[in-house]
Amino acid sequence: MAKRATPSTAAKAPARAPRAAASDRAPEARARTIHHEGAVLFGQAHATAQLAQAIASGHMHHAWILHGPAGVGKCAAALECARLLLDGESSPAHIAAFKAPRETRVAELIDIDSHPDLHLIRKERADDSSIKELRDRKQTNIPLDLLRELMIGGTVGDGKSFDSPVWRSSYLGHNKVFILDEAELLDPYGQNALLKTLEEPPAGTYIFLVTTQEERLLPTIRSRCQRVAFRALDASSMHAWFERFAVEPDARAWLAEFSDGAPGTAALALTHGLRAWSDELLPRFASLESGRFDGGLADRLAELVGEFAERVVKENPKASKEAANRLGTRCALLTLASRSRAQLASAARGGDVEAVAKAAFRVELIARLESEIRSNVNLKHALANLVAQWGAM
Repeated sequence: MAKRATPSTAAKAPARAPRAAASDRAPEARARTIHHEGAVLFGQAHATAQLAQAIASGHMHHAWILHGPAGVGKCAAALECARLLLDGESSPAHIAAFKAPRETRVAELIDIDSHPDLHLIRKERADDSSIKELRDRKQTNIPLDLLRELMIGGTVGDGKSFDSPVWRSSYLGHNKVFILDEAELLDPYGQNALLKTLEEPPAGTYIFLVTTQEERLLPTIRSRCQRVAFRALDASSMHAWFERFAVEPDARAWLAEFSDGAPGTAALALTHGLRAWSDELLPRFASLESGRFDGGLADRLAELVGEFAERVVKENPKASKEAANRLGTRCALLTLASRSRAQLASAARGGDVEAVAKAAFRVELIARLESEIRSNVNLKHALANLVAQWGAM
């Protein structure tokens, strides 16, 4: 690890006003706070201890894969590593606690997404790319040209050439960190182009690949990285999360079942009011399972997703309508998945082989639709097919 800066090299950020307690805020403000602060890590002591020990050793490996279910803190952990690695005022105590200082100039820059040595790469970064082709395309993966622009450098399809941010000196003189979120969305060309960088990055450069589907990364990628596994949270850790964000007691049982140990999913449900979706949709899907076909259900699903996307774009004009549609679809599928998980568990406990097969079939339908959405199929057709098959078994 690069030599630590002395405290005098990082100017102190101005003192900040204390935040109101979560319970003192209006519901809308509290939802936004949960969405923003959901990065607080719960229930990942084993994973974070592994990372903290590596940083404390002074010989931290340069490339890491953080893998596990969606919404359990993988990207939050990568960002906390970045804070610790980038901030010269991170002490041994900060590292041992896996909690970087929050009142430094480095912390302030990270808080406002302006630290020049922290590079967070997501498919949505194509929205503000200098490459027109990337801005115009649908964001279904992390293409090679985006990786060249934001990380590894090189010449892209339109002939434009980029220097490599990986090989630039750090602007603030204290390490560089690259985080690739949803790294499984790197196309094969991008993964192959990344190999040399993963093998021999310059000193003081750290790369984190965050993924829910590690198996989609090339074996040659995986062999160059240290791996850290993240798990779904247990009931005690979810309770601590509920307490931290003052979640109303009468909402907790539903949220615990819906989120399946993923605080990020719970935050999504609270922020976007997904309990209302559950209350409306699940009785209609139960009717399907009883053999009563619902001709308007697919249209209603598409309508809910469309309304969700319009609301997201209205609240944030910079948001991608395509990305908002995908998030809305994910919300609908999470609603169905919570029901299917409960059915599968109940059938397994009762030894009902036929019910287990039906629930497993519906789980597979949900997974297939997720894959189809990533492949950019027509959403209305995909939803109609889901509804048609849901009650077929």
